[in-house]
Amino acid sequence: MKDDKTLTSTASRVTILDVAREAGVSKSSVSRFLDERMPKSDSETARRVRRVAAELGYVRDVSASSLRRGKTGMVGVIVPRLTDTVMAMLYESLAHAAARTGQFTIVATTGEEPGADRRAAEALLRRGVDGLILSTARAGDVLTDELAERGVPFVLALRTDGKCRSSVGDDCLGGYLATRHLIDLGHKRIGLIAGPSYASSATGRVEGYYKAMSEADLEVQEGWVQESTFGIESGGDAARHLMAHREPPTAVFAVNDNTAIGALSALTRLGLSVPNDVSLVGYNDIPIVSHLPTPLTSVRVPFDQIATSAIELLSAETLLQRERIRVATPSLIPRRSTSAFS
Repeated sequence: MKDDKTLTSTASRVTILDVAREAGVSKSSVSRFLDERMPKSDSETARRVRRVAAELGYVRDVSASSLRRGKTGMVGVIVPRLTDTVMAMLYESLAHAAARTGQFTIVATTGEEPGADRRAAEALLRRGVDGLILSTARAGDVLTDELAERGVPFVLALRTDGKCRSSVGDDCLGGYLATRHLIDLGHKRIGLIAGPSYASSATGRVEGYYKAMSEADLEVQEGWVQESTFGIESGGDAARHLMAHREPPTAVFAVNDNTAIGALSALTRLGLSVPNDVSLVGYNDIPIVSHLPTPLTSVRVPFDQIATSAIELLSAETLLQRERIRVATPSLIPRRSTSAFS
C-alpha cells in the first residue's frame, strides 16, 4: 500500500507545501532545509523534512527558484557551427563547466554569416538566458557594443576584440611554438596557411609565425602566407598555392587542424610525402589528428580551462580591466608529420 500511495502522490508534482504539511513545519523551513546552497542542518526537524521529502518524491523546482532570484540558470552559447570539431569541443567543455555551477547551456549557430550572430543572440535572449558566450567575434563587429549598451552579460570565447570579457588561448604563443618547432628541425622555407583575417585566433597565430621567423632571421617570401577559411577544402587550396611557388616551402604551419588535414590531402595528391618532402603542423589538436595515417603534429588548446574561465567571467560582478581577458597556455604535441630538414 505504501508503494501505491507513493505512486499516487508523485503522479502530480509534489510541492514544497505538501512537504511542509506532512512534516508539520512551515514552507520557509522546508525551503531552507532543502536548499542545497545552504549549510546542511543535522537537526531532528531538518532530518524529518528531508525524510518526508524523499518519501513523497519531492524534487526541487530549480527553474522556479531561479525565476524568483531573477535567474533562469541558462547560458546561451553562440558558435559558427557544431560540425566544426573545435566548436563542438568548446561547447561540450562549456556545458560541463556550466553544469558544475548548477547552470546549463543552450546553443545557437551562425554559419559564420555576417549578422547571424545578432539574430542568434536575440533568439537566445528571448528564451531567457542569463548571459551569452560568443565564439563568433569578428574584427569590426558592433554586436558586442550593442550588448553592452543593453546591459546583457556576455563573454567572448576563443576569439576576442581585445577589450570585452574574453577567455582565449595564447594564439600568438601557439603560432610561435609551431613555427619554432619547424625552425628547430632545420626548415628555413616555412609556409603559412593563415586562416581568416577577421578572427583574432587566426591573426594571433599569424603574429606568432612572423615573430618566430623574425627571431631566426628568416625571410618570409611573398606568396608563402595564404589566407584561408577554417575549412578542409580551403586548406587544400592553400597548400596547392604554396607548392606552386617558385621556391615552395619545405614545411607548412596551418593555423587550424581542418586546414592542415586539407593540406595533407592536397600534398598527397601532388605526389609529395609528409614529412619526407614537406613537414606539416596543425592547430587545436582535435582528436582525429592523432589517428591519421600520418599522425599530425599540432598545437593543443586547453578547451576545458578556456570554458571554465568563460563561465567564471560571465558570473563575475566586477572586474579590473586587466582581469577582463583570461589567456590559457597552449602546448605543442609533436607527431610524425614533422621531421628534420635534409
